[in-house]
Amino acid sequence: MSLEKNNERQTALVVGANGVIGRNLIDYLLTIPDWEIVGVSRREGVHAGRVRHVSADLLDEADTREKLSGLTDITHIFYAAYQDRPTWAELVQPNLAMLANVVNAIEPIAPGLKHISLMQGYKVYGAHLGPFKTPARETDAHHMPPEFNIDQQQFLERRQPGSSWTWSALRPSVVCGFALGNPMNLAMVIAIYASISKELGIPLRFPGKPGAYRSLLEMTDAGLLARATVWAATEEKCANQAFNIANGDLFRWDELWPKIAAFFGLDAAPPLQMSLETVMADKNPLWNEMVKKHGLADNSYEDVSSWRFGDFVFSWDYDFFADGTKARRLGFREFVDTEEMFMGIFQDLRDRRIIP
Repeated sequence: MSLEKNNERQTALVVGANGVIGRNLIDYLLTIPDWEIVGVSRREGVHAGRVRHVSADLLDEADTREKLSGLTDITHIFYAAYQDRPTWAELVQPNLAMLANVVNAIEPIAPGLKHISLMQGYKVYGAHLGPFKTPARETDAHHMPPEFNIDQQQFLERRQPGSSWTWSALRPSVVCGFALGNPMNLAMVIAIYASISKELGIPLRFPGKPGAYRSLLEMTDAGLLARATVWAATEEKCANQAFNIANGDLFRWDELWPKIAAFFGLDAAPPLQMSLETVMADKNPLWNEMVKKHGLADNSYEDVSSWRFGDFVFSWDYDFFADGTKARRLGFREFVDTEEMFMGIFQDLRDRRIIP
């Protein structure tokens, strides 16, 4: 039975509240009357209505315990925080420590804790390392470590027996939605790249590897992911399991890219492989001019740039998708058209005056 359908009062601790995933999760929880929400992030957040915000350094165990010490009413932890590091091995310690610090702070003081939701991704399947088995399935064997996603899940698996809470792990593809200052925001990468291309009077070129233009991919809409996350966290039959969550359709950039160019009023020229992190490094002054010229919201170039992540995604010259039927079999049957998703996000960015 889904707890979401009860009239019980639930209190969500959304860890990583300012990111694409956390922000959209909070927006969705606000549509459900029975949820109170506490957002946690390093940066300050806004207290509004049913949303409280706590600023904490999750890498500091003492600071985490102190800042979260009053949250005795938490029933669900939604963990979507992430710390970037230069190498895969360096990602393990900080990302595992942050999760452990949150659980260690909340579990002893929140007797009503029912569920811990862990946000993962296709790194579990080795998708970031090179061509991997597709469609990837939740039952696929783990790959050679290091891999912090797996370490985090194993931490929960070891901790859960004998406790009052269960866990779930959500495995989205590339998550697309609105958020500023996020290091993994593909829609923003494309929108800023296209806007600058238009300002310079040049066509829109796919910047990735030649093979990536024709590989088979899928995306995950942030709103869809939010709904799936709450579903898995409140549906008893989903307890202690992992779920692949994606839009439900597949695409290739060679078909979608010209449509993206058309949205921005641009021609799509043949692809040209280049590092966005390199070629966009000098565009800060141009962006500042565009903000003034077009009356855009006063966002820094740093806050709207995710070039390193763009280079990462556009380097996938292999198929990149997973089997999403497990979630559908257990009752989550929503889907999103990926082309409509991108166009909707671009229009939202325009409406917010983030881009011209």
